[in-house]
Formats: sequence, structure tokens, C-alpha cells
Amino acid sequence: MEEGERRPLLSQGALGQEEPLPASSPLTASRQAPQEDQVWRAGLGGDLASSLPLGSSCLKYLIFLFNFLFSLLGALALAFGLWGLAVKGSLRGSGGAALPEDPLLGLALGGLAVSAVSLAGCLGALCENACLLRCFSGGLIAFLALEAVVGSLLVALWGPLQDGLEPMLRAAITHYQDDADLRFLIDQVQLGLQCCGVSSYRDWTRNPSFNCSSAGAQACGLPASCCVRPGGDGAAGHDPCGFGALGPDEAVQRRVHLEGCGLALRGWLRGNVQAAGAWAVATAVVQGLELLLAARLARALAVHQGVAGSPRTAGTKRPPAKLAQG
Repeated sequence: MEEGERRPLLSQGALGQEEPLPASSPLTASRQAPQEDQVWRAGLGGDLASSLPLGSSCLKYLIFLFNFLFSLLGALALAFGLWGLAVKGSLRGSGGAALPEDPLLGLALGGLAVSAVSLAGCLGALCENACLLRCFSGGLIAFLALEAVVGSLLVALWGPLQDGLEPMLRAAITHYQDDADLRFLIDQVQLGLQCCGVSSYRDWTRNPSFNCSSAGAQACGLPASCCVRPGGDGAAGHDPCGFGALGPDEAVQRRVHLEGCGLALRGWLRGNVQAAGAWAVATAVVQGLELLLAARLARALAVHQGVAGSPRTAGTKRPPAKLAQG
């Protein structure tokens, strides 16, 4: 009887492990359930360990929210730029050039860059992907470097830019009819500042179409944006209020602005440069904060994955059953 009683114990502990349980056993099902849950979480980009701590989870969703908003803004800028290029026909009319020379192209490319970097931040934070977070951080560093270069150039060249403002305006008046974007810009300046020309309205004699020696319908006239009460949006070149304003008729001259835009534009720039600088600094601060948050989340993910890969959390084997003492 003693040999018969010891034989089952010896058969269990001879190899240092228990006999396998049947597949339909409740204990087997309870052991397989955590493994299936770990596989399911790993398929979604998760870890085989527990989820992130509360602080890291809040950081993750905060980064996702910020970058989701910026990706929407970038996509909106991209859509507006492409819509403007399509309406103006710049993409079709570029001819043999690689890219059309249009300011809206810069808006579209900038929106594409912002949306791509922000999307990398969104997916990197949501999927807990360290590679995407590194790409997002690299894009932010590139943006900050570009903004620093542009800001430094503006500060260094602020004086020469102000001195060259009036010559640039005179050149723009000369080529008023040659470029639709230039024409729109000059009209908006004259409408917004309620001025005409650079030093005075007489600067429009530099334009071949508005000069009194011209044989066209606009001879001795001014653009509608020079009128005191322009019709419509003020950009129509054939508004009657500007006809004959460059001639000797003083009654016609009362219907247009006689003072130039040079001094008014300088004053407007000086008054708004501080607001523009404040916006630029705020944007740089937000980008720097996002960079720090992304770096902290990447560090938390690295620590979390290191803990998940340690022997304590990787799973421990069941200790072998001890041999029965005789």
C-alpha cells in the first residue's frame, strides 16, 4: 500500500512539473484568457504589460488634442491654397515651369507641412509609437529653426526694408496691370489706409495705362481703390470716380484720396509689428511646449516598455512541485 500511495506523487514530481490539464478544464480557460487579452492589446499597438499611468495617459491625450487642432488648421490652409490655385488656373498655366510662381502655392505647401507633422504627432501619441513621436519632434525642431532664421532676418533687415518700401510701391504701381495678385495687394492697401499712390496720387502717372499720354480708356484716371467712396469692392478699374483725376479738373480730384500711402503704410507697420512679434513668440512657445510634452511622453513609453520587458512582468513559470517526503 505504501508503494501504491507514493507512486502518484512520484509520477507528478519526477520531472518537476505537473501533469497537463485537459483543454476543456476551467483552469485552462482561465489561464488562456489573460494571454488572449495581451495579444489583443498588442495588436492595437499596446504593451504586454498594464496600461500607462494616469499622468502619462493625460499627457498622451493632451498631445493628441493639440495636434488634432493643428492638423485641421493645416488641412484648411492646404485646401484654401489648392482652391485658390485651381480658381486662378495657376497650376494649368504654369507651362514648362516646375511650379507656378504664386503666393497661394506657399500657403498650400505650408499647410501640407503643418498637417503632416501634426498628423505624425496625433498618431504617435494615440498609438504610443515612439518612432512617430520622434518624427513629430524633428518636424517641430525644423519649424522652430526656420522661424528663428526668418525672425532674425526681419530684425536685422528691418531698417533697409522700411527704406526700400517706397521704391517697391512705385515699382508695383508701374506694373499694376501685369499681375492680379499685385493689383489686389495695392488695392487693399489703398482701401485700408484711404490713400492713393506713394507720395501722392500723382505717382500713378508712372503707370502707362493711367498716364495722360495713354490712348486707352483709363488715361488721366486712377484706380477705383483711390476713390473716397468706391463702388463695390473698390477694385474695379473702370469706376467713373477715378476718370480724369490726374487732369486739371479739381472737382474730379475731390472724389479721390490725394495723400500718398508711403507714410501711412510705415505707420501701420510700426503699429502692428509688436502684435506680430507677440503672435510669433506665442507660436514658438506653443511649439516648444509641444516638443517638451512629446519628449516626456517618449521617455514614459521607453520606461513603460522597459518595465514590460523585465523578467518580473514578462511572466513567471509555475514552480515545480516538490517531491513528497517519504
